[in-house]
Amino acid sequence: MNNPSRRDFLKTAAVVASSAALVGRSTVAAEAAPKRIRKAIMFATVGVPGTTLEKFKILKEVGFEGVEPMSHMNQDEVLAARDATGLEICSVCCNTHWAKPLSSPSEDVRKVGLEGLLHTLRDAHRYGASSVLFVPAVVDKTISYAEAYTRSQAEIRKALPLAAELKVKIAIENVWNQFLLSPLEAARYVDEFQSPWVGWHFDVGNVINYGWPEQWIRILGPRIQKLHIKEFSRKRRDNEGLWKGFSVGFLEGDNDWPSIMKALGDIKYSGWGIAEQGGGDTKEGLRSLSEKMDKIFAS
Repeated sequence: MNNPSRRDFLKTAAVVASSAALVGRSTVAAEAAPKRIRKAIMFATVGVPGTTLEKFKILKEVGFEGVEPMSHMNQDEVLAARDATGLEICSVCCNTHWAKPLSSPSEDVRKVGLEGLLHTLRDAHRYGASSVLFVPAVVDKTISYAEAYTRSQAEIRKALPLAAELKVKIAIENVWNQFLLSPLEAARYVDEFQSPWVGWHFDVGNVINYGWPEQWIRILGPRIQKLHIKEFSRKRRDNEGLWKGFSVGFLEGDNDWPSIMKALGDIKYSGWGIAEQGGGDTKEGLRSLSEKMDKIFAS
């Protein structure tokens, strides 16, 4: 075999070096590219008339990829609508956690609340969802903060064997329940379970009343399983009352979407963003929500 000439060797080396540089640049570009957030909507906010299937068809038509049904719906109807439209079931929201909270002093109430959580886990498993949205406790005049903390953790631990068996995570949501009011405490609450089957369902709009979403996102980090996407206006809250803060459309409230999206990119979040926003009572309204979510996720 003839030995290659010096010229051939140098030519080959140059090609290899050039190829390596291109691969390196493409790898860096791929790593730097933002993770895509998939677009879904909470089924309870869909106000157009019709059957579950008819509503799913409209959601698909206006650009949604997924939907978050409530628990205790007719499973066969949800599955039929999912299969007919191709919409994915990204999460299931428990419908008993407010009326039957796990923080209740009544053992009977807590038992019903736990059964509601177990039912929600089974719904999610059948639909192919990876997590359930769960409000763990309510603090009020009769239920102390400490009692809500210990009672709710004790009851949720009873659901962990089923969550592990079904491979569905229990995702705790931040809501106006006077509980888990800071991101540090929220992270601690999750971590104390020492279980991969407990995480966080972060609601961007709910936290604006007493914090900044981007700060919560960076602290909660990989604990975040899903996002609820909605707006809140501090000005409307101050001038018209607390709940009026939600009476603004996407891109009209106090969310700093570029900062929020940067924070999500920093923690490498790539899951679902689920709309829980007013305006979904018509097909045109749903289309507007979908289009504005595209703008938000491109911030």
